[in-house]
Amino acid sequence: MSSVLDLTCELIRRASVTPDDAGCQALIAARLENAGFTIEHLRFGEVDNLWAAHGSGAPVLVFLGHTDVVPSGPAEAWSSPPFEPTIRDGVLYGRGAADMKSGVAAMVVALEDFVRTQPSHRGTVALLLTSDEEGAAVDGVRRVADLFRERGQRIDACVVGEPSSKERLGDLIRIGRRGSLTGRLLVRGVQGHVAYPDKADNPIHRLAPALAELAATRWDDGNEAFPPTSFQISNLNAGTGADNVIPGELRAVFNFRFGTASTAQSLRERAEAILRRHGVDFAIDWWLSGEPFLTQDGALRRATLAAIGEHCGIEPEQSTGGGTSDGRFIAPLGAEVVELGLCNATIHKVDEYAAVVDLQRLPVLYAALARGYLALQGAGWDEGDVVA
Repeated sequence: MSSVLDLTCELIRRASVTPDDAGCQALIAARLENAGFTIEHLRFGEVDNLWAAHGSGAPVLVFLGHTDVVPSGPAEAWSSPPFEPTIRDGVLYGRGAADMKSGVAAMVVALEDFVRTQPSHRGTVALLLTSDEEGAAVDGVRRVADLFRERGQRIDACVVGEPSSKERLGDLIRIGRRGSLTGRLLVRGVQGHVAYPDKADNPIHRLAPALAELAATRWDDGNEAFPPTSFQISNLNAGTGADNVIPGELRAVFNFRFGTASTAQSLRERAEAILRRHGVDFAIDWWLSGEPFLTQDGALRRATLAAIGEHCGIEPEQSTGGGTSDGRFIAPLGAEVVELGLCNATIHKVDEYAAVVDLQRLPVLYAALARGYLALQGAGWDEGDVVA
């Protein structure tokens, strides 16, 4: 399916580093409008979002992706220019080749094929794109989800095209994600001379016992769907630059990745209680970037497994691991969410790449998934259903 390769290359040539869309969404909107989709551009701040829908009513199946990419880093470190798509030995190189201009192109081609072959399909199929997934993720899908909530736009199922596979296409799908809670900690002390510690209050010494307890705490035991909550310090900074000065403050950044065995509120309360118990004078700025979500066994998971079985010949691992994705903003709308995409071995790396053969198979997989999901929703399903 050369059209998906051509479109991927066109998108890679646009240096759409967050939050600059660089014309990617305009290109896609023109194609989908030609295919009969209703187009809505939703711009918030510097972020472009695109909503393209075909059909009407329920069920509403949405394909979700992003047109922004991370910076390429030094261009001279690449084997070929990062924003000039290059094919070598059956592999496509370029920034966004895996994450995720390939997935975006595959979703576009799949939707074009789907509405061409089923112009009177049941329900609604749609594409939602943002240019703010790799950045702050404030004015992207988060804002669009708020808008959809306000105006009553339902989403029943969402396929996130993030690169989820490990070694071969379809070997892993994500059926949920952990929540992410970040704390930006300020520990207040009293600056002074290292020779006179009685006249100062060292915030590093104050925090050290509390930090040891935070790192050693078992926050929960996890559950069947999620591993135990993890706590990690990602930054720790104090000092004036002089070796004879006790600093007056310390700043630290830490993160919880948590499943449904804990809540953001319980983690905040427990962390602050530990700090208080150790007599730390502190302030914390909390940032919840997303709650955990889990898609139960339903029509979307069934259709995804069936499509992978038919077109990849494998049974995928069903995982809730990894980082976060924009699916965390769609799940609270009541949608089933599944992530399915190319291999993720080179995402964000120098010489990012995607296998051309996998890229050409991906729109076929997405189109089959859409047909299977709408068929299940139309006919009803039970434990014995199989989608062809």
